[in-house]
Amino acid sequence: MGKRGVWKLGAAMLAVMMVFALGCAKKQAVKSSETAGAPSAAPSGQQPPGGIVSEPVKPESPAAGKQMAAAEAGAAVTKEMPSAFADIHFDFDKSFIREDARPVLSQVADYLKKNKGAKLQIEGHCDERGTAEYNMALGDRRAESARAYLASLGVPASALSTVSFGKEKPVDPGHNDAAWAKNRRAHFVLK
Repeated sequence: MGKRGVWKLGAAMLAVMMVFALGCAKKQAVKSSETAGAPSAAPSGQQPPGGIVSEPVKPESPAAGKQMAAAEAGAAVTKEMPSAFADIHFDFDKSFIREDARPVLSQVADYLKKNKGAKLQIEGHCDERGTAEYNMALGDRRAESARAYLASLGVPASALSTVSFGKEKPVDPGHNDAAWAKNRRAHFVLK
């Protein structure tokens, strides 16, 4: 390697070291010698031990308020929409329509046939067992199974849409058979 190569290598190493030195500012750790929650014993006008100074909280900026509103809107998107119809439930690891679901699906079909402009989104849900990918696919099969059954009852396909939430939106957060049985479902949302 010639002198030019050594200089280039040295310059590149210096540039990398400068990026790390200047680009990564170090934060100082604040240590308190007082116990948590104990008031400061420093006389007024003097700085408390360790140089810890507090300052009043500033009011939120309009931008911070917008960020909070956006976060609340995101939370609203994840909340389950209310339904005029009961959920139908599925057996473990299955997507076929059970006998007890047929009366509910008949009510849904009757409503949609009477209300021609109504649109229905069918949400497929699963319990917490299994991988996220598997449960998304199973939730999709459950929603599609309910959609196909409604179509067989005479509901126009254009009035139906499906979505899978997998195990992401449990109706019961429990970790037992009763909770899992409630979470294996299809939920109907009128649009």
